[in-house]
This record gives sequence, C-alpha cells and structure tokens, in this order.
Amino acid sequence: MDSKKELRIAYGLAAILLIVGVTSYAAFSAKAPDEPIRLMFKTSAGKVLFQHKLHTIPSGYSVSCGDCHHHPEDNESAMRACGDCHDPSGKKTEAVVNTCSECHDADEFEDTDMMKKSDALHGQCIDCHKEFEAGPAECSQCHVM
Repeated sequence: MDSKKELRIAYGLAAILLIVGVTSYAAFSAKAPDEPIRLMFKTSAGKVLFQHKLHTIPSGYSVSCGDCHHHPEDNESAMRACGDCHDPSGKKTEAVVNTCSECHDADEFEDTDMMKKSDALHGQCIDCHKEFEAGPAECSQCHVM
C-alpha cells in the first residue's frame, strides 16, 4: 500500500469513529437525577451552596424531604421548589397568586403576606442547624463571596 491510500484509510476510520462517538454520546447521555444534587443560591450577601445529599444521607444530617419541603404534606412526589411559592423579589405578584391557588383555596391566603424565599430559607435552615447543633451557624459559613 502506498502512503496516500493509508492516509485515506486513516481519515475514513477517524471520521467513522467521530460519527459513532457523537451518536453514542447523544443517544446514551447520562440520566438527570430525580432531585437536584447541589443548589447554588445567589444572594446579595454572597453565594450559598446547598447539598441535598449531605442533608439526606444517614451519615449526614439524615433529614427527610418533608422536613424542609412543607407543601404538600400528603404527597412527597409533588414537592415544589421554594421559588415557586416564595417570590424572590418579595413583591406579591399575579404569578405568585396563581401559584398559591394551584394548591390552596383563595380564602386560605387572601389576607396573608407572602414570605420572601430568603426569609423562609433563613428561618428553616438556621433554626434546624441550631436545634440539632449541626452544620454552619454563622453567616460567613454559608454565604461566600
């Protein structure tokens, strides 16, 4: 064989392997987890990294989903993100009212001020860490620039 023929064979093989690799990557991509593994909350006081695994595994804090996600109480599979109900801007908007009415009757939240997500998380996280004397307790241990 001459070098031109060997070069064509090498390029052909490289092209075939590239096509097989791209196709395999697209067809057999990794399955996304059912729940978020880590969440990064970007706040004015600095970013906060929340790790679900650390909070849920027995060697971590060993808390259940319902210990943090309070709605709906009967159906753990219908848990929603905090931001779905707690408006990050702190303003009661039409979108938040629609979200509330998906789960609640109008008379349940009619005269209720909506808690901001930051207030809800602070109350829940800090109170839990203090109660169990585990995890960060100071602002700078969670909030990093």
